[in-house]
Amino acid sequence: MAVTQLRNIFKNLLITGNSNGNARCLFTSTVYHRTVIDRKEMLRSLPKEDEGTHGEKSVDIDAVLSKQQLFPNIDTPNRLFNGMPFKDLPVFNIRVTKNNTILSLTNAKGTPKLIRSCGVEGFKNAKKGTNIAAQATAITIGSKALDNGYKIVRVRVRGLGPGRMAAIKGLQMSGLEIVSITDTTRVSWNGPRPRKQRKL
Repeated sequence: MAVTQLRNIFKNLLITGNSNGNARCLFTSTVYHRTVIDRKEMLRSLPKEDEGTHGEKSVDIDAVLSKQQLFPNIDTPNRLFNGMPFKDLPVFNIRVTKNNTILSLTNAKGTPKLIRSCGVEGFKNAKKGTNIAAQATAITIGSKALDNGYKIVRVRVRGLGPGRMAAIKGLQMSGLEIVSITDTTRVSWNGPRPRKQRKL
């Protein structure tokens, strides 16, 4: 009974008859109120892009290594990897910038053996700064290192850019065994003043 009454009331509200007997529907909607937002406030609230790691994927290190082997201790320099002490292993230095990625292989004393960059690999202009270029360069220099007899290496990464993780992944894909990854990115404790905010 109540449903029928509501239906009749609804019909009376929406449908009005004219003199010809034809029905005409009336549609009503709420007024759309646009909320005025200050453009500067909106730009300030947007999430900032992570510098140097845009497009990279994180890796769960706990799943890769056991917790005892994760952090170095006092015996790490003398620990043997395939019969060679950790301190005598060759080092891959990865220098990452926003515009390029440079990889170099040195021995334990720091004498360079191989060097390769994305520009040498054939990538030009803005393509040098991509993670694809870094990975391709790392695969090339990794395979050259294998040909020269380097199988187990350490990795040192310096700088922020798209090729950080991609270069390490490329070295791994080339067949090298990476036993440690060290981040030697320099940190300025009293760096230059930031630029003043852009006026829009």
